[in-house]
Amino acid sequence: MTAELELARIDALLAPDGQALLERVAEADPGPEDELRVGAELRGRWPAELVATALTQHELRRAAAAKFTLAGRMLFTRSGLEQSSSEAMARHRAARLASTPGRVADLCCGIGGDLLALADGRRALAVDLDPVHLRLAAHNAAVNGAGPVETLRADVREAGLDGVGAVFVDPARRVGERRLPAGRSHPPLDWCFGLAGRVPAVAVKAAPGLPREAAPPGWELELVAAGRELKEAVLFSPALAMTPRRATILPAGDTLVHAPGPEVALGEPGGFLLDPNPAVTRAGLVQELARLVGAWKLDERIAFLSLDHDVRTPFARTLRVLDSAPWDERRLAQRLRAHGVGAVDVRRRGLAGDVDRLQRRLRLEGELRATLVMTRLRGRAWMLLCSDLGSGPGSGPGSDPGSDPGT
Repeated sequence: MTAELELARIDALLAPDGQALLERVAEADPGPEDELRVGAELRGRWPAELVATALTQHELRRAAAAKFTLAGRMLFTRSGLEQSSSEAMARHRAARLASTPGRVADLCCGIGGDLLALADGRRALAVDLDPVHLRLAAHNAAVNGAGPVETLRADVREAGLDGVGAVFVDPARRVGERRLPAGRSHPPLDWCFGLAGRVPAVAVKAAPGLPREAAPPGWELELVAAGRELKEAVLFSPALAMTPRRATILPAGDTLVHAPGPEVALGEPGGFLLDPNPAVTRAGLVQELARLVGAWKLDERIAFLSLDHDVRTPFARTLRVLDSAPWDERRLAQRLRAHGVGAVDVRRRGLAGDVDRLQRRLRLEGELRATLVMTRLRGRAWMLLCSDLGSGPGSGPGSDPGSDPGT
């Protein structure tokens, strides 16, 4: 579909007749099973093409409700929604730029997921090469009560920044339908970092797997998680930086920052185990967490921490240790049955093994659901059997990436 045709369809939806159709579709709220029936009914009053466009928007709005408070009034493309930041993420980042003077520029604005927060109460410049996304960004920002937004269709590298006091840039990691190789973006990160030579206050969104050493000297690297799901990395220019590294957990916004201190000791497993949030491990703040709660490490290269008292922290999942022993798969089922364990969530970090095969071989019976931790203790293969005590917001079971030094 050409951009001109897509823009025409957007204009048709925003016209009074299109708005009435969108309201009627929202009232019917068709799911996949009755979309054909509802579509047939609507085509008795509205053109078939407009009905199809409205039904697609309704489907996208339903999906977008997990990201945006006013999703039911916004407009989306499928790719734009998939790549957009959530409103919570956008508002968290925008707060760092709110006190800067002048306009704020949103480069590579997409459908406006960040623009709606950046332009909240201030003038903004939105730049993107995609005319459809640019049109949607302006609409979505207005729906969310943004200040005056100027849109510019251009390669962001050619956009003028006169009168701009702060820049946010989310470089694309896709070109059309093609995903760029890991570590590549358009425009490149080096160009994004160079913006600080033109505008002091710059924030750059990056993939959460960005190596810590990729942050330029003087910049702050923030790893952001929603609950226990690591979402993104954000880099703040020296004018905005407050610490070299930071881990932030949304929705509450709890934050842990880099702080020099003594090396955390190694020790034997205590009565409790802390499984740090992925944002903490990726930010390299496991030692800061250990010093904060009085914990010790089990292995030089593994992110698990241990302590003898129950601690609840937004920066880790807290587990009670039921059993601790050298790893011995032959006796594992027997040990689990002795504790009445009928099901296990396996957490493997620093120890190789086929988790699916292990689950099939155990054949457990019992009422207790536990967490089996496969890890290392000072270089030795080790197992810890734990029960989940939770850790405040976002503490539910889940599987983080496997081995991570996290130190």
